[in-house]
Amino acid sequence: LYELEGALRRNAMIKSAEVYLTVNNEVRVEVVQRKPIARVHAQEHYYIDDVGEIMPLSENRSARVPLVTGSINKKDVDDVFQLAKSIQEDSFLKKNVVEIHVNADGSLSMMMRAQTFEVYLGNLDYFNKKVSNLKAFYQKIKKDNAFDAYSKVNLQFEDQVVCTKK
Repeated sequence: LYELEGALRRNAMIKSAEVYLTVNNEVRVEVVQRKPIARVHAQEHYYIDDVGEIMPLSENRSARVPLVTGSINKKDVDDVFQLAKSIQEDSFLKKNVVEIHVNADGSLSMMMRAQTFEVYLGNLDYFNKKVSNLKAFYQKIKKDNAFDAYSKVNLQFEDQVVCTKK
């Protein structure tokens, strides 16, 4: 049983595994799978899981999570993890964000599912306020049917939404 449990725990896609024998002499196996929340596509390709650890890509399936592009290195993984976790926890962001881009200076941008504009976040300071501003902006452009009017939405400032028209 210990060998089987050890073999399961060595699998990079498994978070935890318990193998035990019941009183009825049945072998029971309880496995908890790791859950990816972002897929990094840079010099290396890997997932970031829900606890911020790096995990390899699966050969069998691809998770439907935001793609991370740009100049990401190991020190940027923490910021990307915080952003990806926030995206997973917010229904609006989870539905709309398809890509996280790490710029050369370490600042962060997001690409939205149905829109052609880039959402520039800068750093993650005042992130909740930035998301509130983005949601308000979305309501305004939805009402005006002006999704295609902008090329960039800049949220780096705490109390402003600065837009660049096409």
